[in-house]
Amino acid sequence: MSFSRRTLLKATAASAVLGSVGAPYVARAQSAEFSYKYANNLPDGHPMNVRAKEMAAAIKAETNGKFDLQIFPNNQLGSDTDMLSQIRSGGVEFFTLSGLILATLVPAASINGIGFAFPDYDTVWKAMDGGLGAYVRGEIKKAGLEVMDKIWDNGFRQTTSSTKPINGPDDFKGFKIRVPVSPLWTSMFKAFDASPASINFSEVYSALQTKIVEGQENPLAIISTAKLYEVQKFCSLTNHMWDGFWFLMNRRAWEKLPEDVRTVVAKNINAAAVNERADVAKLNAGLQQELAGKGLAFNQPTVAPFREKLKAAGFYAEWKGKYGEQAWDLLEKSVGKLS
Repeated sequence: MSFSRRTLLKATAASAVLGSVGAPYVARAQSAEFSYKYANNLPDGHPMNVRAKEMAAAIKAETNGKFDLQIFPNNQLGSDTDMLSQIRSGGVEFFTLSGLILATLVPAASINGIGFAFPDYDTVWKAMDGGLGAYVRGEIKKAGLEVMDKIWDNGFRQTTSSTKPINGPDDFKGFKIRVPVSPLWTSMFKAFDASPASINFSEVYSALQTKIVEGQENPLAIISTAKLYEVQKFCSLTNHMWDGFWFLMNRRAWEKLPEDVRTVVAKNINAAAVNERADVAKLNAGLQQELAGKGLAFNQPTVAPFREKLKAAGFYAEWKGKYGEQAWDLLEKSVGKLS
């Protein structure tokens, strides 16, 4: 599958302007026995939706038109909170959601966002395709939803600044950084003695431009599409948080499908997730070069000192208590001792 950074950036820019305007991609079947809606919050050109179109066509073909998957990208069916409600009620059959947001329903789902837990993608997939992912999926099922085996990639978050690169934990001391409204983010940056400020994303550019905050943190795709490089000088590849999208299903809708159809649907969705992971990795590598060409200076800090600082500040102990021994042990089996 071929897609370009330009495709993603254009799609993202268009989504910001158009909001929910536009028709969904629909893999039509002449006389589908099952017609299901799949909703997500990403622009049409993102690798997730590129691969979703592939899987919709494959499922249609392999079920001889019995299963018709309709894709609604870019929050067309509402906000993440709205769609989480819809997937629970059955208004939407399929939905991909960040574990950090799913945590409002399934607290364990945000464990993949623990600060500086994952040093690289190999470690991420070892955990999320292994015991930790299985544990989280079990908790999701306890909450009344079904979930596919493979988590999709959202990406690592990086730190940008207008004043200095972040080379070690001491560089965060007193650093005025914008963060989303989330206890996990706030507690992590406070553990670094930073000054986290919760600001709506729509106001981030102006907050950086007017120096209300010095920096912010987001995946490279967001740094690019929001043109934050225009008001930031440095990008430190801190990889301080990784996040992914769980592919969720309404339980009644899933159980309604015959076993042979479920097998085809699950096989193609999980395969699409693995392909999307590779797509996002390639996209990020290209974006770093592109952003460097626009004047953003990159550096790659060492992870260990950040972990040590968080440990000394009691961050890991606090969140171990919140997630519980079982979940924390599974995390540490993949990433090493944290607390």
